[in-house]
Amino acid sequence: MVRIVISNASGRPIYEQIAGQIRAAIMAGELAEGERLPSIRALARDLRVSVITTTRAYADLAAEGFVTNVQGKGSYVLARDAELVREHVLGEVERHLSAAIDAARAGRLSDAEIRASVEALLTADEGGDSRSHGPTRAPDEQSDHGHPGEDR
Repeated sequence: MVRIVISNASGRPIYEQIAGQIRAAIMAGELAEGERLPSIRALARDLRVSVITTTRAYADLAAEGFVTNVQGKGSYVLARDAELVREHVLGEVERHLSAAIDAARAGRLSDAEIRASVEALLTADEGGDSRSHGPTRAPDEQSDHGHPGEDR
């Protein structure tokens, strides 16, 4: 079983932290198809949380198609459905891109500058270099005053 670490200071509900870490372990292949998860009561005891909290985490994972709950037997990891994995990854990518766009807008970057940055990162990644690069400016994105980041 994967080690679950919860934080009362994270601002994220504990059931979401539990479900998120189990989901990530399934996606990474750390938990195999058919592997039995700890019982709801045992996990609640180990983490020192309410049984209601672990029940919610397992119910959410079951609703998302990551585990199945067998009455009287426990919870088991389901086969990783390629489409489910794809949807989950796409959702994560969209969440991160949305946060990046929000940050770019807060920095007053234009759409062209944002697109140029994404294109530069994709191009760098195609070349086998996935390291983060500095901001990339579109050639036509210089303001009349010559200050980077200003829109015309």
